[in-house]
Amino acid sequence: GRCPECGSAALVEDSHYAQQQLVCAACGCVLAEGLLTTTYSDEQHLREVAYSQSTGQKEQLSRCMQRGIRRVQDLCKVLQLPSVFEETAVGYFQRALQHPAFHLVSLEKKELLGGCCVFVTCRQHSWPLTMGTICSLLYAKQELFAGVYLSVQKELGISVPALSLADLVKTHLSSFHLFRRAEDVPAPFVEGEEQVVARTLQVVELASETWLVTGRHPVPIVTAAAFLSWQSLRPAARLACSLARFCEVAGIPLPPPARLRLRELHEILLRMAAQLAWLRVFHLDKKTVVKHLGDLLQHRLVLLRNAFSLQDAEEQHGEAQGEGSAGCPPAAEPGQEEGCSLEGKRQCDSSQRPLLPPCLIHPRKRLRTAALSESDAALTGDEPISDSEIEQYLRGPQELRAFRKAKAWQ
Repeated sequence: GRCPECGSAALVEDSHYAQQQLVCAACGCVLAEGLLTTTYSDEQHLREVAYSQSTGQKEQLSRCMQRGIRRVQDLCKVLQLPSVFEETAVGYFQRALQHPAFHLVSLEKKELLGGCCVFVTCRQHSWPLTMGTICSLLYAKQELFAGVYLSVQKELGISVPALSLADLVKTHLSSFHLFRRAEDVPAPFVEGEEQVVARTLQVVELASETWLVTGRHPVPIVTAAAFLSWQSLRPAARLACSLARFCEVAGIPLPPPARLRLRELHEILLRMAAQLAWLRVFHLDKKTVVKHLGDLLQHRLVLLRNAFSLQDAEEQHGEAQGEGSAGCPPAAEPGQEEGCSLEGKRQCDSSQRPLLPPCLIHPRKRLRTAALSESDAALTGDEPISDSEIEQYLRGPQELRAFRKAKAWQ
């Protein structure tokens, strides 16, 4: 053929950096690009591909990708993670950065992608790592980190198991300064880590069985449980210590909801202590009940069933209604009858309270009722019930008792 530029027929093959090219000798125009055999699959079969499709072109990582990979590797080294974790986290980061959903996000969110990939890898391998630890290393806000973490989990289709409370307790308590002697820690405050962790796990299990964990942030609950466990091991020297002082000596920040969780745990322990025969003679309060925490945890299942039994409370309520008030004579004065009924009602309410979530016992907000539609407003309640819906309205005796008890507490 001839050169399209000058029309010369002097076409020669020139080797440029081991790349064959067809060049016009008259004007120097490059007519055809040389072909390379640099891809792994094509090298085995000696197939020639263009340089733009070779591995030499594809393996050139962007500056953003290289900087992110280094950040992931540095983070894994700081956390002292195994090499397998580092490889998995780098792979997740490369997938996330190449995903179209993360191309147009802000630079701040892109910098958090590496931390999210490390966090996902640790969760998948059951490595106890909290989101607060990652955020403190990255100097990031937990709300922003949580949003990026959920996006990575959704876009990449990664299944991440939830961190168990037992792992969270061990991880959170490992940062306490109370387990090693130091100048700023008083001698009576030093305690063995294994004993505190073991008892804290039991208190957290008790909180989980009494609706104190569901829907709550776990760190305040763990902090309150650790404080009670630490006090119960040496109550004589630690009952006077407050929760704020405990967190200060332990070297951890005091979560604001921890005081509420501590008060709820005290209420549960006091109701359980009322069921033990050898503790009824003492006038226990929220401080002195901590001394008997070991006994309460040892008989936890029986005490919870006796303290929050709906069936027993219903039977006692029925017997009280049939026999009359025990503290009131049959022919009492009107004022005395009213006072006795009020006192009996208080005792009934305090002894028959079912085991309900705290949001139902102490509601903070009133639910706003939405305006009824025209179709709902037209309903009177006297409409006939079809045969297909009649089974939804049938209740057993136990369900009826639970329904009446819940209605009475509204």
